Amino acid sequence: MRKIILLFICLFGISAFSQIKVLKNESVVEIGKDNSVGLYKKEDKFTINYQDLNTANLNTFRSFSFQNLNKDVSGLYELITNGFIDAPSSNIVLELPNDIIELHFEKNFGQPTVQFIQYINKNKKYVGKSQFLNKKQIDKIFGRQNGKSAMYEKPAPANMNSTSGSTNGGASNASKDKKTKK
Repeated sequence: MRKIILLFICLFGISAFSQIKVLKNESVVEIGKDNSVGLYKKEDKFTINYQDLNTANLNTFRSFSFQNLNKDVSGLYELITNGFIDAPSSNIVLELPNDIIELHFEKNFGQPTVQFIQYINKNKKYVGKSQFLNKKQIDKIFGRQNGKSAMYEKPAPANMNSTSGSTNGGASNASKDKKTKK
């Protein structure tokens, strides 16, 4: 009996000091992707992943992230699409919490395109560059073609949904009352 208890204690002790720990699996939602550039959402954080064309190793993928505080995702999309209409004379510089991003507009084969240039950790020595993207590709990446652009905004809290539901219910009841009065 002692040996069984000792064996059980040893096995329990080993599991208590194990190096592998199971973490929560937080889901990442793909908003849109085209070739090697994609936009992803995890909770309230948005990430753009791209294949870095600035490195000799074409298997290098980089990313930059930001939160959608003041409708920043929609603002970035509008900034890019406005650049397609009226190309800026120089790069548009955006400062993110960890990186600096430049939007480089250029015409390729007569078609306006944009390229993300990332200064990693705000250091001008470490630069990543995405492929050139046209309007159709930007629409796909930002979820304008598949309807996932509705995921930009945070969902309303549960108690707000119930009040808006009752307000809508009241509106539908009012429209029913109008119909009966006619």
